[in-house]
Amino acid sequence: MNKVRVNSDVELKDRLVAINRVTKVTKGGRTFTFAAIVVVGDGNGVIGWGLGKAGEVTAAIAKGVESAKKNLVKVPVLKGTIPHEMEACFGGAQVFLKPAAAGTGLVAGGAMRAVLESAGIKDVLAKSKGSSNPHNLVKATIEALSQMRDAYTVAGTRGISMNKVFNG
Repeated sequence: MNKVRVNSDVELKDRLVAINRVTKVTKGGRTFTFAAIVVVGDGNGVIGWGLGKAGEVTAAIAKGVESAKKNLVKVPVLKGTIPHEMEACFGGAQVFLKPAAAGTGLVAGGAMRAVLESAGIKDVLAKSKGSSNPHNLVKATIEALSQMRDAYTVAGTRGISMNKVFNG
């Protein structure tokens, strides 16, 4: 994964993916805590996710945002879509991402949609298979996006010109 350091002047927007209420039963009664999974992104290829746990929802979201800012990754976005197809797994969740023509829109559901919108991807076809657990879907989607490479990266890695990448 390509870890990214972001300057403080970059505007990261946070997006709440899911909140889970956890109950702990003790001798004195029930204690409620909240776990919030949050995705942050600048809308231009930088995304991160975080998990925050606290006694109140707002505190859990704030902790999630702070956690998300600590593990940001840079993903390639070409003309509002992704460079190529990609499949990834995390836990029981499998995701499949496919580039789409301009104007198609974001065909994705739930947790995947939040991640893709935060990354600034506007046209993509996405399918989730297996588990629909939001935690695993977010992690699998970010894993798939971080494995993608655009043509410039491939040319640089191979040490060849852009013409040779496409013409063989």
